[in-house]
Amino acid sequence: MSGTMTEKTKESIFKGVDVHPQANNVNHRTREISLTQLIVRRGQPFKLTLNLRQPFNPSVQPLCISAATGKLPTEKQGTLSFFGVPDVVKRSPSAKAVWKVELDKGSSTTTGNLILTVTPPADTPIGEYTMTVKHRDQEMVLAKPVVLFNPWCPNDWVYLKDENEINEYVMNEQGIIYKGSNNYIDSCNWDFGQFEDDMVDICLRMLDLNPKYLKDPGDDVSARCNPIYVSRVVSAMINADDDRGILEGRWGCSFIGGVLPSRWTGSYAILKRWFVIGSYPVKYGQCWVFAGVMCSVLRLLGIPCRVVTNYESAHDNDRSLTIDVYYADYGVREKPTQDSVWNYHVWVEAWMRRPDLAKDGKYDGWQVLDPTPQEKSEGVYCCGPAPVVAILNGETDLKYDTPFVYAEVNADCIDWLVKADGSKVNIFSDTAKVGQNISTKSVGSNKRMNITDSYKYREGTEKERSVFHYATTRDLSKVDEVEEREEEKEEREKTEEAVQNGEMKGNKAGNETTGSTDVVTPVIAPQPPSPPMSMQFEEVTPPKYCKDVRLMLVLQSKSSAAMRLSINISVQAMTYNGSPAGTIQTEVKEETLQPGKDLSVPIQVPFAAYHKLMIECDNMKVSAMVTDKEKPDNTYLAVHDVVLLDPPITITVSGTTRLNREAEGEVVFMNPVTETLKECTLTISGSGLLKEDIEVKIPDLKRNNRICVKFPFVPYKPGKKTVVANFDCSTFRDIKGSCTVDVKL
Repeated sequence: MSGTMTEKTKESIFKGVDVHPQANNVNHRTREISLTQLIVRRGQPFKLTLNLRQPFNPSVQPLCISAATGKLPTEKQGTLSFFGVPDVVKRSPSAKAVWKVELDKGSSTTTGNLILTVTPPADTPIGEYTMTVKHRDQEMVLAKPVVLFNPWCPNDWVYLKDENEINEYVMNEQGIIYKGSNNYIDSCNWDFGQFEDDMVDICLRMLDLNPKYLKDPGDDVSARCNPIYVSRVVSAMINADDDRGILEGRWGCSFIGGVLPSRWTGSYAILKRWFVIGSYPVKYGQCWVFAGVMCSVLRLLGIPCRVVTNYESAHDNDRSLTIDVYYADYGVREKPTQDSVWNYHVWVEAWMRRPDLAKDGKYDGWQVLDPTPQEKSEGVYCCGPAPVVAILNGETDLKYDTPFVYAEVNADCIDWLVKADGSKVNIFSDTAKVGQNISTKSVGSNKRMNITDSYKYREGTEKERSVFHYATTRDLSKVDEVEEREEEKEEREKTEEAVQNGEMKGNKAGNETTGSTDVVTPVIAPQPPSPPMSMQFEEVTPPKYCKDVRLMLVLQSKSSAAMRLSINISVQAMTYNGSPAGTIQTEVKEETLQPGKDLSVPIQVPFAAYHKLMIECDNMKVSAMVTDKEKPDNTYLAVHDVVLLDPPITITVSGTTRLNREAEGEVVFMNPVTETLKECTLTISGSGLLKEDIEVKIPDLKRNNRICVKFPFVPYKPGKKTVVANFDCSTFRDIKGSCTVDVKL
C-alpha cells in the first residue's frame, strides 16, 4: 500500500527498576513514614536496582542520570543535577548540590543487573525529586524519591550528635506541652503524629503554597537546602494571617464556626483537615496549638525540634523592654497599649547551624521560632530563627527577631496606679517577673526540664543587669566591667585558697615578699528604706474547679506604729494572654495592722460567682490594693494568679496490647458539681492507636452520676503510645486524661 509503512516498535532497553523502599527507608530512618514510598535523607546513600535487557559496558555506553526538583530546575540553583556511571557527564561550571552514583560490586554487568548506590549531597534542597536515567538512546523515570534533612549526617546543617536527642526531637511522635502559670505549671499531652498518613504530602504542599514560592518558584525551591530558610517559611505558614496557612488564631470569647483551641490534643487532625478542605485555614488555634503543629512539621522534615513554654512572657509591642500594667481600685484596667504579660507563651526551638551569623559556630544550636502571629517580621507574620545564645547575651542586633524574643524573657514590668483624676503613680517596678521557668520536655522521659539558664543569667545578678544594659544601648562597657570583676574575683579566691593551703608564703620581716594579696574593701551602696509592711497571698486549700476558692492575704508589719488600712480586693477572670475577661467579685475591708504583728485577711470566691466567667478563661487574678489611711500616698499592691485544677477523669487500657490486634480501653468521669452537666461530649484520640478520633455524645449527667465508656481500638504502630480522653460540657471546657499504652509486636 503506497505511502504507508509499518515499523516494528523498538524494544525498551530498560527491563525494570526496584527502588527498595522498605530497605532504604529502614536505613534512612523513614520507615515510620512509609514502607512503600521511597523517602531518603540527604548526605546518605540509598540503593536502586536497574535491570537492562542487554549487557552493560560503561566505557562504551555510559549510564546518565538526572535528579530534578521543582517547576524550574537548574544546575546553578542546585535543583537539577546530572551524574552517571562512569561520572563523565557534562555539567555546568556553576552546578551546585551535585548528586553521586556508584556501581555496586554486587552488580552483574554481563546480565544487565545494575545495583546503583546514589547519594544526594548534604546541601541538596529537600523535597520530591524526579530521577531520570538515560542509556544509549533511551530514557525512563528511574525513581521519585522524597529527600529530607538528615540530623545523623555531620555535613548537614541540622546535624545533632546525640542519638538520644535525635530520638526525642525528630523521631518521637508523643510529647508534652506545659501550660498553666508560673505558680501552677500544668502539663498536657500532645500528639505530634509527624509520621501519620499523608504527612509528607501535607508538608510539601504547605511549602508549595508559601508566598515566596508563588512569587519565585525557582528561588524558593533552591533555598530549601537551608534549614534557616525552611524553618522561617514554616513559621509563617503555620498561621494564616497573611497566607494560606494552617491555623487561624483567635483569642476572643467566641469560637463559633470552629474548634476551641483547648479541644485539640494533637497536630495531625489539624494538618489533615487543612489538607482535605483544600488548604484553607483550620479554626482555631492559640500559641500552644501553633507551636505543637510547627513541631510536627519540622520533625517530619528532619529538623530537630522541641516545644518550649515561657512563663510570665512579655509581649513588648513598642520594643521599649518595659511592660506597663495599669491598676485602679477595682483591679486591672484595660491597657492603653498593646504591651502585655502572658501567663505563659509557647514557641519552638529548632536545632541548626547559623553560618550566616558567624563562621566559628558561635550561634549554632537551638534557635527560637514562633509561629503564633504576634508581630510582623520583614512584612510577614513569622518569628525567628533567633539563636538562644544570642538572647542569653543580649545580642539584639542579630537576625531573626532576636530583640522581640529577648523582650519576651527579659522585659521589666512597671505597675501603675491610675487615680480618679487620671494621674498615674508608679507603685512597683519589677525587673525579675518576666521570663520564668522556661520549660520543655526532657529527653527520654516525661519529666519537665527547666532551661531558663540558657536564655538569661540569674535574675538580680550583676551579669544579668549588664546584659540588659547592653541589649538596650549596644554599649558593651558594663558587660566588660562585670567580666573583669568576675575574673578578678576568681583570681582573689584562688590566691586566698593558695594562702590558706600554705602554697604562698611571705619572707621573714624586713625582707621582700615573693607575693602579695591586695585587700579590697567593697563599697556598700546605701539601701533604700524598707517599706513599713509587706504582704503576700497564701492558699488555704488547693484551688479546684467546681469548688470555692479560699485564700488568705497575709500582711506583716515592719513598723513601730499601728497602721489603719483600706484593703481593696478584686478578683478577675483572665485569659492566658493577660487580658481581663470580667470582674468576678470585689470587696473593701477596713483593718488595723498592729506594730510588729501579722494580719490575715480571708478571701473566699464561691463557685457560683466564678464559674460562668471561668468557662472560657484560664486563670483568676486576685489583686489587693492596700492604702495607709493616715498616709494615702502609701499604696501597696499584691497580685496572685489562681489556676483551677480540673476535675479528675481516668482513662485506662487493660491487658497486653499487641500490634494489629483489637484492644479495649475505658474512660470514667463523675459529675463533681451540684448542677446537671449538659451538652456533654467525650473525644478519644491517639496516633498509632486510633486512625480516627472517637467522638461520643453523652446524655445529660446529673449530680454525683458518672459515665463509663468502653472503646475498642486496633493499634497500628508498635512502641509506647499515648491515648487521650477529652470531656467537654456547658459547665467546663475540655477536661483531659491520658494513659500510656505499650504496643508489643
